[in-house]
Amino acid sequence: MRIAVGGFQHETNTFAPSKATFEDFERADAWPPLTRGQGMAQVVSGINLPVAGALEYIRDQGHEILPLVWASAPPSAHVTEDAFERIVAMLLEDLKKAGPLDGVYLDLHGAMVTEHLEDGEGAILKRVRDLLGPNVPLAVSLDLHANVTPEMVDLADILEIYRTYPHVDMAATGARAAERLEALLNTEERWHKAFLQLPFLIPLTGGCTFIDPSKSLYEKIPHLIDENQIVSLSFACGFSPADIYHVGASVVAYGKDSARVWKVAEEFRDAVIAREAEFAGDLFAAPDAVRKAREISAVASRPVVLADTQDNPGAGGNGDTTGLLKELVAQHAEKAVVGVLCDPASAAGAHDAGVGADIRLSLGGKSGWPGVTPLEGTFKVLALSDGKTVGTGPFYKGANIDLGKTALLEISGVKVIVGSRKIQAADQSMFRTVGIEPSSMGILALKSSVHFRADFQPIAEKVLVAASPGPNPVDYESLAYRRVRPGIRLMPGSSRTS
Repeated sequence: MRIAVGGFQHETNTFAPSKATFEDFERADAWPPLTRGQGMAQVVSGINLPVAGALEYIRDQGHEILPLVWASAPPSAHVTEDAFERIVAMLLEDLKKAGPLDGVYLDLHGAMVTEHLEDGEGAILKRVRDLLGPNVPLAVSLDLHANVTPEMVDLADILEIYRTYPHVDMAATGARAAERLEALLNTEERWHKAFLQLPFLIPLTGGCTFIDPSKSLYEKIPHLIDENQIVSLSFACGFSPADIYHVGASVVAYGKDSARVWKVAEEFRDAVIAREAEFAGDLFAAPDAVRKAREISAVASRPVVLADTQDNPGAGGNGDTTGLLKELVAQHAEKAVVGVLCDPASAAGAHDAGVGADIRLSLGGKSGWPGVTPLEGTFKVLALSDGKTVGTGPFYKGANIDLGKTALLEISGVKVIVGSRKIQAADQSMFRTVGIEPSSMGILALKSSVHFRADFQPIAEKVLVAASPGPNPVDYESLAYRRVRPGIRLMPGSSRTS
């Protein structure tokens, strides 16, 4: 069969300081740059991406692949109208050129907001469906943090959502979506759908499937799928720092019997609601997080990991806040390293000065987030790198990571890895680019919320989630929502609603 494959991914934090331009999609970071045509399959091959898993499954089944455009940019504020319209135009042009199709698979995120559209994926699917007509099966994979909308459910024949956070199953989810697409191609029937939205927002850290409640909830899903009745069941935690009507968590189910599909979806929704309060998780103010990390590290044989979650580049942060770094310096933390702080000017200055130099810098704090200022001081340049490496951990495995010019600096005994491109510290290879072996450190302060756990938790004595000022606040009651549908609790267990 002739199956077209493409994708367009962006996770939008509408409160973040920087927008996603067309150039951001053209530029490679940990994922490949915008690519289209026959070379697309080669570019994504072997990487933990949904499109890679889908391509492998479709190829293994002997079907003909018609590659479309695939593009991704780091999480940020809104996708510009220019970027969205140009990339969607490419997608539609490639679909038209592909000729008659038996089916289409798209690798989307599910939380894209543009300058002119609240529901980026809904708009993409509407335009694709208008081109395909009602009869060509359309399968879509979505991120666990998708803000699923009624339009997405209506327009796609199947939505498959990641089941792990850290997202170590992205390729597996793409393959699962392709398998569901193949099942649709082998029958004329379409599955019944159920879509339910949750009444509260879930913090990013609360969705981690390494810990409860998400761990046990996601473990239930495979056991509720019965090919005779329930074909698919998905739970999206949503991406909460998005000021849109349909923000938040949801349950989506598909099956051959409508009553059974709705029953399973409702029971799973009720199971999530029953554990609402647990999603809030444990959080430490930066001074307390550093103090506790120092206490544990003093007697531990493995590093303590501090998650600088509120400046997570994977959630729209620019990776340049200095609150946690300043606290480590103030408390004279030993064997501590911060990574990866994004400051191209400081990285370039270190490269100009050379290894061994002492240089005066105004480090970080340049994105203008309220309450965030640079760390002024004299830093020693310990190591330099071009920032290029290949991901070795479960999340970024096989990805060509490019931090740009990178430097390892030290101030008052605290080390900091300074890169030129924002990226969340979710792979140990980033530290090794400047000669740091993560397992040898006492404290690892990481610009990440959860994805780091896939590679760093196995070497950690303890993981502490720290709250330092940044554009991804854990407490959503601090955000000025204006568009969220009425009645949504802004935090698990909270009495404050939208």
